[in-house]
Amino acid sequence: MRTQARLGALVPLGIGALAALAAVSMGLGSPADPGPGLWPLIVSLTMVTLSASLLLNPGADTEQEPFSRQTAVVALGALSLVAYTVLIERVGFEVMTVLLLVLWMRGFGRDSWRLSLAVALAACAASYLLFIVALDVSLPHLVAF
Repeated sequence: MRTQARLGALVPLGIGALAALAAVSMGLGSPADPGPGLWPLIVSLTMVTLSASLLLNPGADTEQEPFSRQTAVVALGALSLVAYTVLIERVGFEVMTVLLLVLWMRGFGRDSWRLSLAVALAACAASYLLFIVALDVSLPHLVAF
């Protein structure tokens, strides 16, 4: 189990290190005038630090959750977020948000189709109203008012 914990710490350690490099390339600015990479760098370094501490001290055998079929669900959830990020530019915010929420609710949560679709559509509409209409965030979307 300790070996699995150490292997599990390597993934967020690598992601955090890559994110830190990307944050530095965005520009850090200064504390008085922060650049776009300052907060991502802080989060990335926190992630690297916590992952490194888990790598060096994985804890007792009783503290880890063994890899199981549920581990695949977590991996698929992460992959669905990557797909969402990649496809949102091509397909649009509304379609990708509804598909992601239906996948998570129906596929992972095993909720009914009716509940999954109702919540996905309501959440998409609320997100649209908040981000696109109220906050004027530039998201690729299909519906224009």
